[in-house]
This record gives sequence, C-alpha cells and structure tokens, in this order.
Amino acid sequence: MNLMKFQLNAMRELLIAMEEEGREIVLKSPTGSGKTITLTHFMSEYLKGHARTVFVWLTPGKGNLEEQSKRKMDLYIHNASTKLLCDVMTNGFCENDCCFINWEKLTKKGNNALKDSERTNFLEWIDKALAAGLQFKVIIDESHQNFTEKSDAIVQLFKTDKIIRCSATPLVDKTARLIEVDETDVIAEGLIKKLLVINENFPAVVQADNPTEYLLERAIKKQGELLAAFSKQGAAVNPLIVVQLPNNSDALLDSVQAYFEKNGISIENGTLAVWLSNRHDNLDCIEENSAKQIAVIIKQAVATGWDCPRAHILVKLREGMDETFEIQTIGRIRRMPEARHYESDLLDSCYLYTFDSKFTQGAKAALGGNAVSAKTILLKNEHKKFSLVKQQRTQVLDTQDDAAALRAIAGYLKATYKLDGDPDKNKKKLAAANFIFSSKIERATYSGQASVISDVKADNLNTIKFLQKMNTHTHGREFHNRVGRIGLEIGLEYASAVTILGKLFANEGKFLFKQKLLELSIKDWYAFVINNFDELRHVFRYAMATVNKDDSFDLERIVEKEFLFPQSVMFTYEEAKRGQVEYKKNVYTGYLSTAWYRSNPERLFERFCEDCKSVDWWYKNGDKGDEYFSIVYLDNSNRQKLFYPDYILSVQGKTWIVETKGGFDRSGASQDIDVFSPKKCEVLQKYLAKHKLRGGFVRYDQASMKLLICAGEYSEDVDSDAWQLLEDAF
Repeated sequence: MNLMKFQLNAMRELLIAMEEEGREIVLKSPTGSGKTITLTHFMSEYLKGHARTVFVWLTPGKGNLEEQSKRKMDLYIHNASTKLLCDVMTNGFCENDCCFINWEKLTKKGNNALKDSERTNFLEWIDKALAAGLQFKVIIDESHQNFTEKSDAIVQLFKTDKIIRCSATPLVDKTARLIEVDETDVIAEGLIKKLLVINENFPAVVQADNPTEYLLERAIKKQGELLAAFSKQGAAVNPLIVVQLPNNSDALLDSVQAYFEKNGISIENGTLAVWLSNRHDNLDCIEENSAKQIAVIIKQAVATGWDCPRAHILVKLREGMDETFEIQTIGRIRRMPEARHYESDLLDSCYLYTFDSKFTQGAKAALGGNAVSAKTILLKNEHKKFSLVKQQRTQVLDTQDDAAALRAIAGYLKATYKLDGDPDKNKKKLAAANFIFSSKIERATYSGQASVISDVKADNLNTIKFLQKMNTHTHGREFHNRVGRIGLEIGLEYASAVTILGKLFANEGKFLFKQKLLELSIKDWYAFVINNFDELRHVFRYAMATVNKDDSFDLERIVEKEFLFPQSVMFTYEEAKRGQVEYKKNVYTGYLSTAWYRSNPERLFERFCEDCKSVDWWYKNGDKGDEYFSIVYLDNSNRQKLFYPDYILSVQGKTWIVETKGGFDRSGASQDIDVFSPKKCEVLQKYLAKHKLRGGFVRYDQASMKLLICAGEYSEDVDSDAWQLLEDAF
C-alpha cells in the first residue's frame, strides 16, 4: 500500500504531535480519505521508535468496526501484532500490541460480551501491563458516536498521556492539537467525489401529488444516466441509490418498496435491498462495484462505518437530525467507486434528493461552508474553439528514484554549505553552520527567574545543555523514529531514508558511496541524526525543490494532449455573501464573484482581471484532474508532478498563463509557502517559450498594495528586477 501525499502528511503531523505537550490530539479526516490506512501506518512507524508501547484502538458498537480495522492493519502492515478483545482476555497486553476494542462491549448495559467477573479480569490485565512498565496510547475511532462518560471512564483506566480522537466530524476541544486532512487534497487524489449536487434542476416551485415518488423518480432517472456514463467509460460500476427513511415509518417503507417494484426494482429479482434493524434483504456483496442491487432502503444504521464506493445517490426521506449525522450520511455517497475521477462532472459528483430544508443546509455545510451552493455554468460560444497543449505524466505510479533523491540531497548540501570530498573539512563547515557533532545526545532546557507568567520565555531564560552518553541499543528506537520522520518529509520509506543518510554520513561498509560527505562511526552517526533532526528534515525537503541549472526538459517523458475549456462545469459559490456580481469577462456564463473556494490572491487577481481594460477574457483552471490544463515537472528524486497554473487569459489578443501565490508582507518578507515555486516558475517559462505565449507568477505586495508579476527567473526578493507591476505588464 503506497500512501498518498496527504496521508503521509497526516502521519507526519501525528508523529510530531505525539512528542508535543498536551494529551488530546484530534484527527479530522473526511469520509473516504483512508483514515484507517493512515492510522495503521502511523502506529507501525511510532512503535519502531518507542519501546514498551501498546496502542488501544477503541470503536463504537455498530458495524463490527474493530474487526474491520484489525483486518486492514493485518493486510497493510506485515507482522503487525494485532488483537481483539477476546485475545486480550486470553493473553493480556504485550509490547508493540495494537488492540482493537469495541468500547460498548465494556460499557453498555445488557451487553453480554463481558460478564462482571470478566470485566474485573480486563482491569487486571491493564494493571499488569502498567506494572510491567508498558505505556498505553489510545485511539478513539468515530469519536462523535456514542462516546459517553462511561466510555471516557474506560479510557482513564489506561492512564495514557496521549489520546487521538478521529472522525470526519469530531468535537474539537480548544486545548487539543488539531490535525485536519483537507477535503480538497482527498478530492485531488480521486478518492472522493468532487461535488455534492443537491436537488439538481428542481424548479423554483415543485408541484407534486406524491413528494416521495417525485424524489424517487428523479433518483431512478439519475441512476440510469450514471449507469450509461459508466458503461461508456468502460467501467463495470452499477451506481447505487440509497433511500433513507424516518424512524417508525412502516407505511412509508411499503410505499417506497411498491414504487420501486412498479419500476422493475424489487426484492424478488435481487435489485432492491433492505437494511433495517429487523430486516436484511439482498445485502450480500452489495459493496462490490458490479453488484446487482440498484437501490437500498436504510434508516440510521448505515451512518457509521459502511464502505460502499458505488453508492452515488441519496434520497433523504427522514426528518432532520443534527448536522454531525447529516455529514456522516452524506459521506456514504462521496467515495469514488474505483478511487479515481473520470473527467466527467456527471460521474465525479454525487447526488442528493430531499425536501428536508434543514438537511439541505447541513449538506451545504458538508461542502465546506454554511452557504455554499452549486450550479452548472456553460462555456460561452466564442471560447469553444480555444485550445492549448497540456502535458500529462507518463508514470503509471507516483514513484520516485531513490538514487536521484540521494544525488539531489548530496548536491543541495554541497551547494548550500560549500562541501567537497574532504570529510574533515566538511565537518568543520557544517559545525560552523550550527550542525551538532558529538558522541553524546544533546538535550536543551532552561533556567532562570520570572515574576509573571508572561516572562517565562526562552529569551528571558538561560539555556542549559543536558548530555547523555550515546548507546545504540538505548537510543536505537529514537534513531529509527528520527530517520522515519526525516524520510516522511519527501515521502520516502524508512529503508530508503536510512540508506541515504548512511551513504552521506556513515563510515560503514554497507553504505558505500563515492560522494560521501562525512565519515562518522556508527555511534557518532546515530548521534548526528538525532541531534540534527530538524536541520536534516529541512535539507531533505528543500533538496527536492531546488532548481538545477542542468535540468533538462525531457519531452520523451511527457504526454502531450489538446486542452479545451470544458463545455460546462459545476460551479460552487457562496450564495449569501454580500456584494455578489457576475464576472462578465469569465469564459463561462454565470461565473460569480463569490466563487468558492478561492484564496485571497486568487480573489484579488480575478477582480483585477475583471476591472483591467487590457484583459479580454479569463479562465480559472482546476487544481487537479485530467480535464484541466497541466504542465509536468520533476522533483529532484525524478518523481513526476503535475502543475496546474491558476489562470489562462487573453490580454490584448495574446494568451497569458498565470499562477498566483502568497504575497509579500509590509517588510518585504515572503508569504509563499510552496517550496516548489522556483521549479514551477521555471517549467512554466520553458512551456511559454516553447509555445510562444506569455505569463508568470503573480503575488500581492502589501507595502504598495499592488499585484506584481515575475515573468522570468523566480525571486523571493520583492525589490529585485524580477518583479514588476502587473498593470504595467498588461
């Protein structure tokens, strides 16, 4: 299992949070983002660097989530020591265990999973583990579900110093460390659908004798459209309609079932499924993409843990509930059936049909804002023939070249610190740059006096170094943890990261490398990595993004295709925002100034284009997806990446391509957080030169309150000749 970039980032943030102060960590991750995959890899990585540790993964009662999660960890992590509650009751807790436990089996009245004597035995196993020096770390999965005082009392028994609560809709305490997976990153990887379309093409006033049949008719029609589109794509996917009923609604159940039967969807022919607490009809293999069932009737049970990526349409007939439940329910129809997008707004969207206004507002909140709306906007006729050449990757998988990564890191160190082939001189140069060379592990603390709390700052106190003799056995786990964390900066697995660090710095036979920069003994190498952890993370990250003058534009590794503006797009906007106007120069009819989501630089640029007389028309490009304009570039590990410039526009009849970035503050300091900006700017300029176009990077300068453009080599110096006023360039 290759983790995606956002999953690696979440894993890195979790590892960092485990070393920070504070007990509570909250992982907010959208449904369909592979939360279980991320957490199982995180546990495995953490256990490499921390002895005497046991993870306890607590799940709510319904759906056998603890068994699902255990199976996934067994599948993804080879030789993982996983246990269920029954295993703990038999053998207790051991070092490196990952124990998956349904907390309601321990707390719920009338639950016969544990008798009173067995509960006592469970507590004894906890006490034995603590007495043996084991430390518990607790993960609470789906933490929004039924987590009561009794559940919390169970957590307290483990005497843990770290609790990770995870959910798509968590309750976030202000004191907790929040780690949030951005929904747009999950969408970009093709794991979940791009848009939730609510009551598509409903008239302003709906006249219907039977509201339920009106909604079901729309859903069945949409299912047919989706099925035909999947077939055209060559995808064996039978999109599923999910009908959610109110509680205590037997009469409504009968009418829904009768309407489906009238349309050839029935229990008897296997195309209709029912999943209620007292009924389970035709549920076998329903999660499989090509399964026979066209519709399933549910109540509340499917809100937690059900993984059915072909679920595409939700008909909501139940009364309004709290927003948390609404978003969880919507999550059931947001997964992509084949974990990829199809270059089709029809297939890359999910559909909700309901007359429940409260639920509709909650659904809009699930899109990312309380007043976000969606509509289809059409391309204006005069722009239908405009075309550019777009570039796409030839790599089937998102792979990188470890040897190239090694060369890039070595090159970055040589260039940045003026290193050469002399290890002794290199050691002096790195020491002068504040790298620590010691046979001991150095820790820092502070001493001093403070009369008020506000004075307790590092600047007001004395720094005290605490030295600890290096021991490869004692510090081995810490070393492995640090190496893993350094590798995660650029998506490298531990084995690759330790090889690179060994070849660059260690005097060890298995790490042969002609361009070795240091010749450290194993003990000194361990200490060097631990003591210079932050510096080495920085080196790895920036080494991937540094522009090499020798970089070649390898056209053989790039696929070129024609790019046309999409004929129609699903447009999201903030309906209730003040000052909303239509931008007439946009290539689409009905493009509004409250387009969502737009960064501040994008909003400023769009307003500038609309007001600038030199601009004929402009187009906002997508962030990810084969249907949008892209340019290929390589990071320094030879991993192919796609760059999607923000805007394509016409200025006095000439085509420009523009990327917007964070600006410069009043002192001229850069607010651009993208370390790949120089590489992207360079590859954009090469593309523009080849196709005889114009363009560059645009940033806002707070000092002059003007937009600036860099149309050549990228510079972080706002006062350099690289930057000029955008109005002058246009």
